[in-house]
Amino acid sequence: MKKIFAVLIVLGCIGTTIKAQISPPGLGDANNAFWGAFGIKQQLDSLGKKQALSYVAIGRKSSPDHHNLFSKQAIIVLNHEVYHSFAPHQQYSYALSYRRQPQYESTAPYDKEYTEQEFRIYGRYAYTFDFGKRWKLKNVIRQEFRKFFDADFHKAEEDFQLRTRIKSQLTYNLSPKNNQKLALSAEALFSISHLNNADSEWTPFGYREMRIAAYYILTIPNSPFTVDLGYMDDLIRGSRSLHHGGVHYLAADLIWNIPYRKRQ
Repeated sequence: MKKIFAVLIVLGCIGTTIKAQISPPGLGDANNAFWGAFGIKQQLDSLGKKQALSYVAIGRKSSPDHHNLFSKQAIIVLNHEVYHSFAPHQQYSYALSYRRQPQYESTAPYDKEYTEQEFRIYGRYAYTFDFGKRWKLKNVIRQEFRKFFDADFHKAEEDFQLRTRIKSQLTYNLSPKNNQKLALSAEALFSISHLNNADSEWTPFGYREMRIAAYYILTIPNSPFTVDLGYMDDLIRGSRSLHHGGVHYLAADLIWNIPYRKRQ
């Protein structure tokens, strides 16, 4: 835990704002994983203080005994989030999300066991620091409510979860040509869950994961599209993947940026 908070503090003292990047979710225990997303980002006012980002995404992952990151279907995500920069350097957002995620057996041949559905609402607050023209910092706290169902919308083993996420993102502006940026982030996740059993148990609140990511971001010339290419390492507490450095992700997303248009 000391090492985790040390990483967050170091990042928090340097700087970032990543306006388009869509971060991968946790896809469970694996060796490698892939995350791809397509989003539409729209300016909602003429001042650029209100924005909306909607995206659809898929995830694939390997089995624990090989490294083919496209081997198994991992997740489908639909997400809509609204942002409001309400004061200098400050922003809040709120979102609604749907996720469909297959779950696999923990022993070979790792066949699909069942499908879990999730509905998620969350809100977050962010504060951005500027350090000269090249460095920026965004520190974010995000609170989530996650409700789970099985494939037929019956009760799942986990009823619902409350999760807190603390993230620092560091961005360096590489070049004004194509708006190229390099980004580094670290995020710690803490949660408590209510279980569907006879005793209506709660799990202990505690640290669950650390996600460390690096991204290269650029705007496609003469187009409204932004491309993000990245790597993420998901360190899941108590998982088998910790023995080989976590779950290693390759990630890519494409964002279509739509400017504000005044209604007639």
